[in-house]
Amino acid sequence: MVPRIAVVGNGYWGKNLVRVFHELGALEAVCETRDESRRDAEAKYPVRTSADFSAIVADETIDAVAIAAPAEKHYELAKQALMGGKDVYVEKPLALHSSEGRELQELASRKGRILMVGHILEYHPAIRELKRLIRDGELGRIQYIYSSRLNLGKLRSEENILWSFAPHDISVICSLLGETPEFVASHGGSYVNPGIFDTTMTTCQFRSGVQAHIFVSWLHPFKEQKLAVIGDKRMAVFDDLQPERKLVLYAHRIDWVDRTPIAFKSAGEALPLESVEPLRNECQHFLDCVTDRGTPRTDGRNGIQVLEILEACGQSLRNNGEPIRVATAAPRPYSAHSTAVIDRPCEIGEGTRIWHFSHVMANSRIGKHCNLGQNVVVSPDVVIGNNVKIQNNVSVYTGVILEDDVFCGPSMVFTNVINPRSHIVRKHEYQATLIKKGASLGANCTIVCGTTVGEYAFIAAGAVVTKDVPPYALMMGVPATLAGWMCYCGTRLPEGHGTQTCSACGRRYLVEEDSCLEAATRQAALA
Repeated sequence: MVPRIAVVGNGYWGKNLVRVFHELGALEAVCETRDESRRDAEAKYPVRTSADFSAIVADETIDAVAIAAPAEKHYELAKQALMGGKDVYVEKPLALHSSEGRELQELASRKGRILMVGHILEYHPAIRELKRLIRDGELGRIQYIYSSRLNLGKLRSEENILWSFAPHDISVICSLLGETPEFVASHGGSYVNPGIFDTTMTTCQFRSGVQAHIFVSWLHPFKEQKLAVIGDKRMAVFDDLQPERKLVLYAHRIDWVDRTPIAFKSAGEALPLESVEPLRNECQHFLDCVTDRGTPRTDGRNGIQVLEILEACGQSLRNNGEPIRVATAAPRPYSAHSTAVIDRPCEIGEGTRIWHFSHVMANSRIGKHCNLGQNVVVSPDVVIGNNVKIQNNVSVYTGVILEDDVFCGPSMVFTNVINPRSHIVRKHEYQATLIKKGASLGANCTIVCGTTVGEYAFIAAGAVVTKDVPPYALMMGVPATLAGWMCYCGTRLPEGHGTQTCSACGRRYLVEEDSCLEAATRQAALA
């Protein structure tokens, strides 16, 4: 059964919500205080109308409300609707203060209600395709993003241009990058109404190193709505005013010739997009969430994120462009050199250090208190435990798992394909490599994929491991063969079978022809 929706406000934007919810068969009522706008809804649609919002909230035949009232009323109307047990869609912004947004989100959670914010661009087919391009790496490393949302009018007195126009771009940019900016800096001018900024330029600095520039204005001679995403492989431009070529890819590149950067341009490639109205996608998504009780793509948390960024922008405007830290952008728990590249999303634990020119790729997981030296590459989906040390010039390829306390010496090598060919793609043939807790891999050694290196094993410098290695084994040579046994502390054990004692730390081991086990562990197992 389609949920029954009451739209609050039949004005500049509300009339679009009224139309689309009617087309979707969900429009039950329209709430509008202005007589002319209420009569307009009555003339166009066979629905009930009312000037009394309290009556709408009390009406048990209405499942949810969509609020398109002036921005200063969003908080009080949404709160009243949630208190009355309605699911709520609120046009942007969610409220005029982040504290009010948090209150609404907590209230929705407590009441078990849906709270969705109308950040319409996140439902645009072009933005959804752009997210796919970024996720699949087709643009390469994202370097910066530029957006412009310009027009002549509609001038407002209750909110400045940042709160009116910028929420769209802030929401989309954060969604594309999967992160919140750490700092924002905004400059602008109040040219029509004193104290009401009608033109602003905002710079957002993200932890990943990406910068975004957002230009919004009510005082522009022509309308413009563009978003450019610049990657080191390709560039993408979304122009929402274009009837056909809304999303265009450019394979521009920059080559270095005689130590000088030279730009080479290419023709743009227009991408085919689903022919559907973004507002219809957005309204249908809200109906689906009301029906299935799912979390909206642009939920209350998304609305709060945008509010906190807007508040930081406002503070920067008042402080003449001073960079302001965004409230939710807490200091990261790890440290990374400015030349390191950290792709999103990924997980990096507390106290981990990442040094010069290293690259951590998306969907990898790195534990706590690790150390990644210079020029280390961690490929997608790699898992690294706690207290792992990876020395300079090591590439940890997809399929490798490093358990806690593993040591990777300088320039040692992992592989993930047995029979590589440059002209044949074998990503589906990647083989897993497991390096178990406490193992040490010496400088310039090679671990052929598909092998497991046991706990506290020691691979000598330059050795090539082609088969599984037992715990505590010392492996040497090409191909690597068993050359003895190593203690937990890294000291070589005496030769011979039977019980052996480490000369450095006193640990005792039971050594057999092809295995070594701590005596205490063996006794515990027998018991």
